[in-house]
Amino acid sequence: MNRRSIVIGGVATVATVAAAATGAVLWSRQGIGQWREAAAGIRRPLNADLSGTAALAELVRCATLAASSHNTQPWRFALGDSALTIVPDFSRRCPVVDPDDHHLFASLGAAAENIVQAAAVFGLSATVRFADEGDDGRVRIDLAPGASAASPLAAAIVGRQCCRGLYDGRGIAPADLDLLAAAGRGDGVDIVLLTERPAINAVASLIIAGNTAQFADPTFLAELKHWLRFGYADAVATGDGLFSLTSGNPALPAPVGRALFDYVVSAASENAKCRAQIASSAGLAVFVSERDDRRHWLSAGRAYQRFALRATAIGIKQAFLNQAVEVLPQRRRLAELLGLGARRPDFVVRFGYGADMPWSLRRPVAEVIA
Repeated sequence: MNRRSIVIGGVATVATVAAAATGAVLWSRQGIGQWREAAAGIRRPLNADLSGTAALAELVRCATLAASSHNTQPWRFALGDSALTIVPDFSRRCPVVDPDDHHLFASLGAAAENIVQAAAVFGLSATVRFADEGDDGRVRIDLAPGASAASPLAAAIVGRQCCRGLYDGRGIAPADLDLLAAAGRGDGVDIVLLTERPAINAVASLIIAGNTAQFADPTFLAELKHWLRFGYADAVATGDGLFSLTSGNPALPAPVGRALFDYVVSAASENAKCRAQIASSAGLAVFVSERDDRRHWLSAGRAYQRFALRATAIGIKQAFLNQAVEVLPQRRRLAELLGLGARRPDFVVRFGYGADMPWSLRRPVAEVIA
């Protein structure tokens, strides 16, 4: 081979690599328009002019915007003349990360709270009746005529998100901390706000230990991977799951993302991300239930959702860091660290000031109405 052939061959190789990279970028952007349209549609402001069945469907849309573990959306909704019923969808449970269905029932509580906050927009009052232990876990929300009123929490429903990016490290004013604390307390549920670095760091060590244990478990990784959505088209096709962009990762073609996951994601990389997220946060909120049963899990979900809506209304971001409550030994250590006795720590949530992240999607309302 002479120099000319080497140069030509090198140029051809570069051209091939560039073409492949360009193709991968174009492939990864497939569905971006549909994703933007879907995100805008489900996050549109509430329409206070609706009534009857249309208003109930709008309440269901609000409910679906609640948080759920891995964005599994484990719910269906039954419409009645004077009630909405939230039915747990156990086909969407996460048996590894959530073996007792704590997060599933908390998700139902979060959905119920969105309905409670939104009801007044449509001239309705909403009363939640939690399920008994012996039934299938349904949550009935009785609706009655009430005064029409808008509220900051109702308006925040379409803007709330688990913001998994870095925050800017600024502290929160005491008055706003009081608002967050008041919102995060509920029936049988309390909240512990940690804003001092020694306390935050002590909980952070348990989060890291829990994260390390989870990433050492192949069944956890398989379950997580099942709910990951790597590309725009992937996210739009399912309307659920954890879309890469919402965690600050690039959108990739689904086959590429799934292939890379096993090589790129590790306990070390995720621990580094967790440490940076915590270091950038103003504090941690730990939600605590008086008793460890479904009724209190539902109440904890309502309390979290109120907290998140209040945070959104006053410009504060928040996101779950639940590794310390999802791994049983760490949950016990967290309870001991905070002096909780027999009470159960439900969630750990970081909060602070930061930028919006790309939106996660939801399934269409028609798909979740039973």
